[in-house]
Amino acid sequence: MKMAAAKRKRGGAAARPKKRARGAPDGSGPWAKRGPQGAEREEHSIPAPVCKGKWKNKERVLIFSSRGINFRTRHLMQDLRTLMPHSKADTKMDRKDKLFVINEICEIKNCNKCIFFEAKKKQDLYVWFSNSPQGPSAKFLVQNIHTLAELKMTGNCLRGSRPLLSFDPVFDQEPHYALLKELFTQIFSTPQYHPKSQPFVDHVFTFSITDNRIWFRNYQIIEEDAALVEIGPRFVLNLIKIFQGSFGGPTLYENPHYQSPNMHRRLTRLAVAARFREKQQMKNLQKLRKKEEKTVIPVDPTENVFETPSEEKPLEIELVKPELKVNLKKRKKLFQRQRKGQKKLSRVGV
Repeated sequence: MKMAAAKRKRGGAAARPKKRARGAPDGSGPWAKRGPQGAEREEHSIPAPVCKGKWKNKERVLIFSSRGINFRTRHLMQDLRTLMPHSKADTKMDRKDKLFVINEICEIKNCNKCIFFEAKKKQDLYVWFSNSPQGPSAKFLVQNIHTLAELKMTGNCLRGSRPLLSFDPVFDQEPHYALLKELFTQIFSTPQYHPKSQPFVDHVFTFSITDNRIWFRNYQIIEEDAALVEIGPRFVLNLIKIFQGSFGGPTLYENPHYQSPNMHRRLTRLAVAARFREKQQMKNLQKLRKKEEKTVIPVDPTENVFETPSEEKPLEIELVKPELKVNLKKRKKLFQRQRKGQKKLSRVGV
């Protein structure tokens, strides 16, 4: 067989027509039709993008925990990751590692904010909110945790939608609360035009201060009447300290109203022991009162003034045995039997 292939000259052969993209209109085919005036009309049009902005705020939040957390903390951590599309996850950190290692983990994960859950004694939960690596950072005790699966509220929101942040007016009155407000704003607010976010606002995060604690709630915004319906999760943050650096450094603020869980449990045990000791003392006192001799009350001479003595009856001694009392029913039956016997005898005699 002879080789039929031949080299083409650069200018000799005609150039191949360029390939047309599938679905692109070229004036022919089923996707284009000519109108009565001969103009082409496209049946399929590509909608414009929803948002044409540029993602400028590159906030990324790392959410992870230490070893030893319980199931409720794990579910709370997963709920926060679901509500915050700009968050990232990581494996659990060993308890023996220092907290400064978290700054290196944030740098590896390309995150500039961090939420770290720290478990102690398998019953106490602490959470760190930090701006890595410069600071500041705040440490809280987490109380009254209720997750999304546990609450089963009627509210609902779109996954990845951007939330509104509502803060109590007290956040603007105290300097340490103003610092926490700025930290929460940078952590919980979803950046605009984030790739994983949706351009809708249908829920609100509320931070209210009551009893020197920060109460977190998540509500759905109903479009009809702008009413609020709770979605979850919910938890309470009890502030411990605010540090200048990330996970350490000089202390900027220390909460004077904070009471550690160990101290709270100790006071509870002391109160129970005090009640038990009080009961024992009362029992001992009652025993002593029973053992004491009763005091003799002197006789009052005017006590028997109004008592009239009764007449004394003479004593009679009966020498004859008293007759037995006969029961009337038995006596009547005996009489009836005698009567029947007499009637029978009279009939036989006749």
